[in-house]
Amino acid sequence: MEKIDYQTINAQTIDRWVEAGWEWGRPISHDVYEKAKRGQWDVYLTPTKPVPHEWLGDLRGRKVLGLASGGGQQMPLFCALGAECTILDYSSRQIESEKMVSEREGYQIRIIQGDMTKPLPFADEEFDIIFHPVSNCYVEEVRPIWKECYRILKHGGYLIAGTDHYVNYMVDNDEKMIVNSLPYNPLKNPEQMKQLQDREEGVQFSHSLEEQIAGQLDAGFRLLNLYEDTNGEGRLHELGIPTFLAMRSLKE
Repeated sequence: MEKIDYQTINAQTIDRWVEAGWEWGRPISHDVYEKAKRGQWDVYLTPTKPVPHEWLGDLRGRKVLGLASGGGQQMPLFCALGAECTILDYSSRQIESEKMVSEREGYQIRIIQGDMTKPLPFADEEFDIIFHPVSNCYVEEVRPIWKECYRILKHGGYLIAGTDHYVNYMVDNDEKMIVNSLPYNPLKNPEQMKQLQDREEGVQFSHSLEEQIAGQLDAGFRLLNLYEDTNGEGRLHELGIPTFLAMRSLKE
């Protein structure tokens, strides 16, 4: 297949989703921000389960990178809890939401529009925490991202990441039949590309547990905790089949 700039396609797709009211593109309200300042808050890496607060610890003065985490959902809460936050995201709409919430609430945040498939524009050992919600399903190669995360984290810092299992990419729209081979890679499989185009879902990729977990271990991380989650709706959810994974890993 002809090589395409799939990251531009994905950024434009996310922008359209946000404009249409996408769940992961709705910025938090002022009331939610104020509650976070009083210690009442939750953030999500995956659809239904909140991240355990102990995974993040005391955020006061901690340098946090929201990696592909734009939209004004998580970073405003971390700022309310006293963190020094940076956001990197390639979606113009998600970036606009981050700016809007920060201006509304009056906190400082460094906002960078960028592509995480490129070398990250940060110094070695710059951050205490990287918060990375489900997004590497829009990236063909995840191992280089884990290596960059390791580089920019301080020793003793945490990578907190949500990832999409490959299960969602095996099944049809009704989640009743297995219709796709793995890995799901539309850059190499024209039929898979057509599926995504028909559904206006950008360019997505399945990733094995070897890529997601062993990829972190190979980068130098030590896996500390994990939990699974479902889609939150649909047949796989009703059957209790996990389709997402959240991980907390340490750079020693």
